[in-house]
Amino acid sequence: MADQGADGRLVIGTKRYSSWSLRGWLGVHLAGLDVEEVVIPLAGGGGTAAIKSATPTGLVPYLEHRGARVWESLAILEYCAEFAPALWPEDRVLRALLRSAASEMHAGFRGLRQAMPMNLGRDFSGRGGTPDALADIARIETVWAGCLDASGGPFLHGAAMGVADAMYAPVVTRLITYAPALSARGKAYVAAVRAHPLIARWYDEAAAEPESWLLPHYEAGPPA
Repeated sequence: MADQGADGRLVIGTKRYSSWSLRGWLGVHLAGLDVEEVVIPLAGGGGTAAIKSATPTGLVPYLEHRGARVWESLAILEYCAEFAPALWPEDRVLRALLRSAASEMHAGFRGLRQAMPMNLGRDFSGRGGTPDALADIARIETVWAGCLDASGGPFLHGAAMGVADAMYAPVVTRLITYAPALSARGKAYVAAVRAHPLIARWYDEAAAEPESWLLPHYEAGPPA
């Protein structure tokens, strides 16, 4: 049922699988935007007819808010930061570092994303560790360490989660699902993100999705 008092709507995909949706959803909730949440189940291999009819690109997430129409996860996060400026740090140098980290995530790490698809309901420990995926994880750990050194942690932005953390949150879910070797610092960051109330809520809501939304290809996982 639609929320008649909302300022707009956020269209997302299946929470169990949709990494890009998680990013936009975190931004909306971190900023406190009042929008209706519309969840459209994903199908393997691309957007469904329902998603294509609901969003300009045929992809999720997609935000409508007070006359604005925003697609692409990073654009949604930037839009949310206009309402909650603390989603970026005040310090110019730290802000530049975190913007770079967020943009690198948006544009890269294809090896990790292909080898370790997001699945919040399975334990695929030790699987998906292709050379490209492991190289991406090593680079991600380097990025995290630089941000944590600069901000003081426990999040990339410091004491509270911000845009860069939202961009890397789906990576955290992948590292939990596939359990590759991580540094002690990487493990601590993964634990901090997993314990965040919004991430805990997303996991709980993913677990409550209908069984009919499960996709056999994603449930089989990569080769053991």
